[in-house]
Amino acid sequence: MSDNIVDTFYARQQAHGAKPAIVWNGAVVCTFAELPDHVGRYRAALAQLGVTRGERVMVKTENSPAFVFTYLAVLASGAIFVPMNAAYTAAEVELLVEDADPVLLIHADKTAVPPAGTDRTARATLNGDGSGSLTDLATSLSPDLAVEPMAANDLAAILFTSGTTGRPKGAMLTHGNLGSNVAALFETWQFSSDDVILHCLPLFHAHGLFVALHLGLFSAATLRMLPKFDAAKVIAQLGEASVFMGVPTFYTRLLESADFTRDATAGIRLFISGSAPLLPSVFAAFEARTGHRILERYGMTETVMITSNPYAQAGRIPGSVGYPLPGVSVRIVGADRSELPAGEVGEIEMQGPNLCAGYWRRAEATAESFYPDGFFRTGDTGFKDETGRVTIAGRSKDLIISGGYNVYPAEIEMLLAEVPGVQDVAVFGVPHPDFGEAVMAAITTEGTAFEMAAMDALIAEKLARFKQPKTVHVLDEFPRNAMGKILKNVLRDTYKGSFAK
Repeated sequence: MSDNIVDTFYARQQAHGAKPAIVWNGAVVCTFAELPDHVGRYRAALAQLGVTRGERVMVKTENSPAFVFTYLAVLASGAIFVPMNAAYTAAEVELLVEDADPVLLIHADKTAVPPAGTDRTARATLNGDGSGSLTDLATSLSPDLAVEPMAANDLAAILFTSGTTGRPKGAMLTHGNLGSNVAALFETWQFSSDDVILHCLPLFHAHGLFVALHLGLFSAATLRMLPKFDAAKVIAQLGEASVFMGVPTFYTRLLESADFTRDATAGIRLFISGSAPLLPSVFAAFEARTGHRILERYGMTETVMITSNPYAQAGRIPGSVGYPLPGVSVRIVGADRSELPAGEVGEIEMQGPNLCAGYWRRAEATAESFYPDGFFRTGDTGFKDETGRVTIAGRSKDLIISGGYNVYPAEIEMLLAEVPGVQDVAVFGVPHPDFGEAVMAAITTEGTAFEMAAMDALIAEKLARFKQPKTVHVLDEFPRNAMGKILKNVLRDTYKGSFAK
């Protein structure tokens, strides 16, 4: 039997053919019975454009139903899907094209891409409204309903890491990786065909593509899709959905709206957050407003999801990312890779069927992070409690060593977030002539409640001297990536000269 994940999706959707599969901006696009025809037309179009088994297809465009059809058509063809951030510059795209060597680049008409003719890559257009040369070609063709048989270890996608610390690396995800992970999430989060997922995450990211989209397709749950996050539009459609997935920024924006009430969220059984840390203050404010406890989980591009808080609301603890998913092993290790006891912070390693096959054409980078015993070095630090529950302390690269002492930013961030009026927090290290590194903090505020004197008092009371930020900067906004993560590398660079002699 084929392990092509498209075969898996279709098989699980057969009993639900009359159900809407995709609803776009409130209008039904297709049912599950109609989905293979839509995908088949795009599969036929890809074949005409030279796409065959094993070739890479790069996509740089906004969310749309046509994006979903294209993605499934690439996998049905046995080709490899390579999405990229729609905000990338032409120079960034050129670097990834050089690396992935795709046979086809699909892009929006008005987006930055390198000039055609500088590589072997054919071009087709696809816009956020679904128009473009690819759609024109697809609608003119009869559907090719064939799905290429694939083994579990055959590549399905290459997702490039953000590259904030160097040249981006392409994580090679197989059909087996994706199939095992969506099955584990289906079980852990108790999905069914009765669900309706409100989806406004970017499809170029693993969160939007492999979690939200895949769970809809695997569960035969209707996907109510929006082009992007818009608080008013999300609130207006919450009554039609049962599950909402977001990043922390989504939840803070929702809480800013007076229309986001307990009544507005009454029909939602599950709110999920990921891709960046969720502050306990946001968790608490959300529960107070809605009665819901947000479920936080932990994942990476290389692994999709690794851990999750329990489905039972009482088991969801703010600041924790929960327990390993079924079939996944997580351990906390010291510098010598020996496992540490409960409560001690170390580097997080994981092993499981969701772990990618390595980095595309980067044997050295693969060897650095993928150990012979099957475990993967995540680059994150954290600890387990006595029950095995995981808490993230931060990225290894974010560890601050000040005066010879290790300082974990997450601990300080959680404390500073308790100060009234603080909206978001980032703690990072900058060079210091005496201590090696100094602890620095930046915050954004909301309302008029914030007082620096209150923060200074809390810092003095709760933090050892070596952990205390030398300076707290109040910013209008943070530099963030497309998924809302604060770019600490930008903050470090901005303030690196603060203590220069």
